[in-house]
Amino acid sequence: MTVQFAANDEQFRAAKGSVSDRVADADSLKVALRALGGGVSLVTAGEGELRTGATVTSATALSVDPPRMLVALNRSSSTWPIVQRFGHLAINIIGEHHQFVANQFAGIGGLKGVERYRGAEWTRLASGAPILEDAVAAIDCTVEEAIERHSHVIVIGKVEAIRIGNGASLVYQNGRYHALG
Repeated sequence: MTVQFAANDEQFRAAKGSVSDRVADADSLKVALRALGGGVSLVTAGEGELRTGATVTSATALSVDPPRMLVALNRSSSTWPIVQRFGHLAINIIGEHHQFVANQFAGIGGLKGVERYRGAEWTRLASGAPILEDAVAAIDCTVEEAIERHSHVIVIGKVEAIRIGNGASLVYQNGRYHALG
């Protein structure tokens, strides 16, 4: 099953039918990266009314020994200041039945902050970051280091706790969600 993620696919469709060399700019890089499938995760942070988060494909393991995660967050997003303030984040690996919450955390429908948490059950582990109750897996981290580069912050998270759920992860490629398994 696939679901449309973003409404504006004009550049991708234009490039899809033929091979073309492009200028190395932001728009061309976005078109190229759409071909790379990525696991969909919700990065969550904050407490109470100061909770927020984002849908990302940029979360990955930096190291398994010691356990460290890496995620790139846009510096202008509402998520980075909350991660910075609370010093924690959770990487919630989601499945096919979480597409609605992935859209909410992507800001589709204009939802912001704590509104993005509607319609799902949440808990907390060691760091205090919000954890999706029925996530395929959740990795709870404290911020070990943040490296600001260009438009993004590379956050290195020290893994404090892990929750393993059930199901297969969701992938995002070419503007659509794809279920695995």
